[in-house]
Amino acid sequence: MTKLLIVDDSALMRKFLRMIFEESGFSEVRTARNGRDALEQVALFDPDVVTLDINMPEMDGLTCLSEIMAETPRPVVMVSSLTSESAAVTLEAVQLGAVDYVEKPGGTVSLNIATIRDEMVEKVRIAARAKPRRALGLLDRVRRTKQAAPPQPRRAAAGGRPEGCVLIGVSTGGPRTLEDILPELPADLPWPVVIAQHMPGSFTGPFAQRLDRICALSVREVTAPAPLTAGHVYIGRGDADVVIERRLGRLVVTSLPSDPALRWHPSVDRLVRSASAAMPPQGLVAVELTGMGDDGAAAMTELRAAGGRTIAEAESSAVVFGMPAELIRRGGATLTLPARSIPAQLVSWLS
Repeated sequence: MTKLLIVDDSALMRKFLRMIFEESGFSEVRTARNGRDALEQVALFDPDVVTLDINMPEMDGLTCLSEIMAETPRPVVMVSSLTSESAAVTLEAVQLGAVDYVEKPGGTVSLNIATIRDEMVEKVRIAARAKPRRALGLLDRVRRTKQAAPPQPRRAAAGGRPEGCVLIGVSTGGPRTLEDILPELPADLPWPVVIAQHMPGSFTGPFAQRLDRICALSVREVTAPAPLTAGHVYIGRGDADVVIERRLGRLVVTSLPSDPALRWHPSVDRLVRSASAAMPPQGLVAVELTGMGDDGAAAMTELRAAGGRTIAEAESSAVVFGMPAELIRRGGATLTLPARSIPAQLVSWLS
């Protein structure tokens, strides 16, 4: 039995959301009209999961989220019209500990909320099983928001080492996890990093800019063909697929229209298979991070069988253990590591 708290300043929206979730099998659903009311309801009702609007009177959603994650952490899904206008606000919510987010269509009081009904219900169900994470402390927040040092010169590659690339697949819980991993990688990492993060197209640009500010590596969103270059991280554009190709003898990363035969985008399976077709398996390292479902598990298992190396994030650190658990179940993980140990392992393998 999942207890759900809906927080929204619109009485109409609270009514619509409550109806949707009760019709979807949530038997205990309560509502709150703003952040202050929500904190009282969290203390009294002790919900398993919370949906939280951002723009509310008395106490806004970000302030409420900060209080929840600092005092009584639990899964929170942001549901707000602001997410379509200001991805930075939603990314801040994820950094504060929100598991996921849903964009309201059509404005604050969304009469057409039913258009995202299935997505919203699925995300809340997934979030209810997720592992909540406390808000970052002050020192961590200062460290993550400071301007990163300029990239250092690339380290000379060892003789005879094949050209290579690090591939990362990630979904729910990914932005915060990537902020744990990427800033720990050195500017002279000898292989580039390409990431398929399930995310809307309006988010990946601001997310890449955010990561670029806190990483020694240069981070960019993939919107057009670009040569794969060491010292760079490439974030696949949302609502599309990111692939690696060989053009005129040179490796490039590019964005392609999403494959309708695949469920999640940018597709991890499509990224890994494109890289496997363009490069020798010994030159690939694939990392499967937090997320629901199995995207990437099949392609990474194939890569390991061909001689590539793979890492599955351990359950101890995964917000949602679905994707890495599936890779482990298929026998496709060379190593299983908590997120904090992955940067050092990558550096060790590529040195």
